[in-house]
Amino acid sequence: MPSLLRRVGRSETANGWALISPAMVLIGVFGLLPVLMSFQLSFQQSDLLTPRTPWVGLDNYRKLAEDPVFVESIGHTIVYTALFVPGTMIVGLLVAAAMNRSVRFISVYRTAAYITMAVSTISQGIIFLWLTDRDYGLVNAALNAVGVPSQGFLASPSQALLVIVAMTIWGWTGFSVIVYLAALQGVPEELHEAAAIDGASAFTRFRTITVPLLGPANLFLVVWLTINALQLFDEVYATTRGGPLRATTVIVYYLWDRAFVHFDAGYAAAMAYALFVVILIITAVQFRVARRFVHYS
Repeated sequence: MPSLLRRVGRSETANGWALISPAMVLIGVFGLLPVLMSFQLSFQQSDLLTPRTPWVGLDNYRKLAEDPVFVESIGHTIVYTALFVPGTMIVGLLVAAAMNRSVRFISVYRTAAYITMAVSTISQGIIFLWLTDRDYGLVNAALNAVGVPSQGFLASPSQALLVIVAMTIWGWTGFSVIVYLAALQGVPEELHEAAAIDGASAFTRFRTITVPLLGPANLFLVVWLTINALQLFDEVYATTRGGPLRATTVIVYYLWDRAFVHFDAGYAAAMAYALFVVILIITAVQFRVARRFVHYS
């Protein structure tokens, strides 16, 4: 009997490996292999056009600290992340709190809040290009109606990055609404009822009961949105192409520019792995800090 069970177990294991092997092959060929090849490329000099790729060691990594455009792109990425992450979370929480109730057509409102996630990032860029157009945009039309002259938002070094922040907050708010709405529906109603009996106002109940219980949702959104913010590319490519005056040149856009415009693939690969290490460190710090502030029920 034990031998029969062992044979059945081995057969099931073999069947399991056989079922997942096609997916593993695809992941290995199109996922793991390019990662390893790009890591090797970061120690080489390559223009992506010729087979000659001389080994340069750590030179590509040393160039990062000496490249003023890369340093500038880090600053833009930090500013963008610092505005985008809390902005998306605050707007998402407020919208989710407003929708966490039983009213007529609530499913329609929730769908409308999430619909921005169905719009591709390139489409978002095109939409905001039209909205902020100096001559025909609705934003400038509204400003003109109250006597404010037209603004070239995406053509302004001081305003372009802020427009991209607003655009991405609009695009990601639906995602944060869904996360917060699920978390809000997990808050025990008895706690609110008990606090209301004790005379606590709605705002006090929200601040002292609801917000502390949203810790896991906050942690998830902080980590997820930060990783996405550090990899900002599509919106910049669709709207400003890094300008004006490189005001919206973020790390990933600069990486793309070095690889596919200037054909300096080795340097771009080094940039990608530097960003990868930064993301790992930031994520680890976020989880470590969360141990003190996030309480799981």
